[in-house]
Formats: sequence, C-alpha cells, structure tokens
Amino acid sequence: MDHTRHVVIVLLFFAFLLALGTGGYALIEGWGLMDGLYMTVITIATVGYGEVHEISQSGRVFTVILIFLGVGFFLYVIGNLAQFMVEGQIRVILGRRKLDKQINQIKDHYVVCGYGRIGRVLSRFLVQRHMNVVVIEQDGNRISVMDEDGVLYIAGAATDEANLVKAGIERAKGLTTALGTDAENILVILTARQLNPNLFVVARASQDATEKTLYAAGADVVVSPYDIGARRMAQAILHPTVIDFLDSAFVDETVDIQIEEIPVKASSDLVDIMLQDSGIRQNLNLIIIAIKKADGSMLFNPLAQTKVGADDTLIVVGENESLLKLEKLLNP
Repeated sequence: MDHTRHVVIVLLFFAFLLALGTGGYALIEGWGLMDGLYMTVITIATVGYGEVHEISQSGRVFTVILIFLGVGFFLYVIGNLAQFMVEGQIRVILGRRKLDKQINQIKDHYVVCGYGRIGRVLSRFLVQRHMNVVVIEQDGNRISVMDEDGVLYIAGAATDEANLVKAGIERAKGLTTALGTDAENILVILTARQLNPNLFVVARASQDATEKTLYAAGADVVVSPYDIGARRMAQAILHPTVIDFLDSAFVDETVDIQIEEIPVKASSDLVDIMLQDSGIRQNLNLIIIAIKKADGSMLFNPLAQTKVGADDTLIVVGENESLLKLEKLLNP
C-alpha cells in the first residue's frame, strides 16, 4: 500500500467520523448540525470542554462509542506516521549500503568530483561508453538527481580525503574535477595524487591564470570551458561543415560514427604489419587518421606502408561495431 492511499484512507475515515457524529447527535438528541459537529469534534479530540446541551442516556452511549472510534483513528494515524518514518530511514540505510557495496566491488573506474552541469553531462557520457563512474557531490539537493540518473555516488566534499577513499580512488583509473572554484580543484588533485599517483587527472579551470597551477598540482589535462566555448563558436562560423561532422562523431548519439583511440598490445597479430596489409581499411571500413607512437610522437594521416607498433595508439574513425572488432584485434 503506497503513501497516497494511506492519506486517502485517513481523510475518508476522518470525514466518516464527522458525518457519523453530526448525524448521530442530530437523530438521537435532535440538535442542529452545528451543535452536532461541535460536539463530535471535541469528543473525537478528547479535549473535555463539556457537553453543549444536556445529553440523554442514549446520547452518552453514542458518545462513548464515538470516543473509542476517535482514539482508534488517532492511533492509526500515529502508527502510519511512525511506519513511514522508520521505513524511510531503512530505505536510506539499505540504499547507502547497496551503493557502498557496489563501489567497493569496482576498479579501473573514474571518479567525478562535482555533479553540476559539466559533471552530470560528463558522467552520462562515460556511462554510455560502458565505463564505471563514481560521483562525489556535496550539494544535498543533487542527491535526488543522482538517484534518478542511477549513478554511484558519495555524498560529501570531494576535498575530504575520506570521501576520495570511499570512492575507491586507490583503485580508480582516472579522476575529473569540476568543482566551483579552482582552489577546490587544486586541493582535490593534490590529495588524489597522494592516494594514487597513477591516476589520469582531468581538471576544469575557471580562470586561464590558474591553468599552470592546476598542471603543477598534478593534472594531466586542464580544460577551460569558456575558452573552448569561444573557440567552438568561432569554428562554427569559419568551418561549419567540419563542426557538423565532429558533432556527429562526438555528440549525436543517433549517428553510428565514432572517433576512438585504441592502444596496441604487444600480443596483437597486427604488430609490425603495414597498414595496407592489416585489413583495417579493406575489411573493417575504418580510417586511421593518426598514430601516436610509443615515444609520444604523432603521425598524422600515416602512409599505407606505416607499420603498427607495440604500445602505439591508433586514432580511428568509423562505425561502432567495426571499432569494437578492431579493438579485439589490437587487444587480443
């Protein structure tokens, strides 16, 4: 039985008691409706103001019955309130334990600090790419949003080391921080680096002047949304077709074209094979737009005679199904 139904039952029962009492006094004692209603209310409430008129023996019997019904009504209301509070607390406790258990079981996940506009979109994008995400959010008003989105989360400040530990920072693959101030982002990075030096850290910069500080604190990538937004608007004016293509590849979920980076393992059969002999273009209909070599150098539009090397990273464009097949070939 849901809570709405309980409320409806309580209201109907209360209206029934008022109608029963008012009508009963009108029939038994011959009182007017106002006197009967007043007597019913003070009887149900057991306030003890006294009888409005002299009451007969039958009226007193009826009053006793009404008192018992009123006491039963209030006991029912109190019991439902207690049940509602207890069940609510139990659900909160059990829900929190379930979240903690799920968080403790995952690894190689990404910790997202802040679930504002940027953090929410970022988390949704990572989840759509089948990556595990744990959010740390201090604003209690956003808990219901995270519950609705179905993300794993820790309610608290990301600058608190204990919350980073609860989020499994030691087992995490990466961390993104998009908190309200750069000072908070810097503190999160410094703390996270101490707990897991191998993290890949992406930080948001609210001001251009703090980018160097964020890099010095340990960020691998610093993103300035305002700077990127301005560049994006300029490119939309200068190169609208290119922007349409990039939006299709990165933003539009209805288009099955993706740009992915796929690392090459030493155990892959394609190691030391030239691109023209790899079958990537012929069999999978994929386009290699760049290769990041193991030494960090970047080859744009590599030649057909370029060999795939161990620990290289291929930047590939194509349909998602073909990209998954290539990933299996490069990561057997």
